[in-house]
Amino acid sequence: MMNRSHDDYVDTPIGILMLSFNEKFELVSAIFPKDEITLPVANGLGSVKIQRVKKQFEEYFNGTRKTFDIPLSPEGTEFQKKVWTELLNIPYGETTTYQQMANKLGDPKVIRAAASANGKNPISIVIPCHRVIGSDGSLTGYAGGLHRKKWLLEHESPSPQQSLF
Repeated sequence: MMNRSHDDYVDTPIGILMLSFNEKFELVSAIFPKDEITLPVANGLGSVKIQRVKKQFEEYFNGTRKTFDIPLSPEGTEFQKKVWTELLNIPYGETTTYQQMANKLGDPKVIRAAASANGKNPISIVIPCHRVIGSDGSLTGYAGGLHRKKWLLEHESPSPQQSLF
């Protein structure tokens, strides 16, 4: 079970992102809550490590950061962790399909399991599950909502003046 010691929030152009950290200040989750929340009033007590993580998210959203340097500790099954590790190999501005993911995992038949693990990714954006699309190029499920997936892919697009979807 997830051992969360510290929670914090980042206000993004697509909603408030809730960050949870373990006792070592490793990021265990970064999620958009299902229900809209109001950003809590900052108390100024955040750890330097948490502030560093928040700064990297802010840099990503303002377009100055393409990769993250954050200690991660997602919790899941071995297979889920294998999928999430594979997601980290998808470069900024690029996409892959669920079928391509399954092939990279060594078995084209694990497409549904890979899609399920992708959907259970607890650390959105840093572990870029939003970069996985349908084989026909369509946007498919995203735990944070398809409107956010669309925004993230357009944000990372090398051709930002045109809409991808």
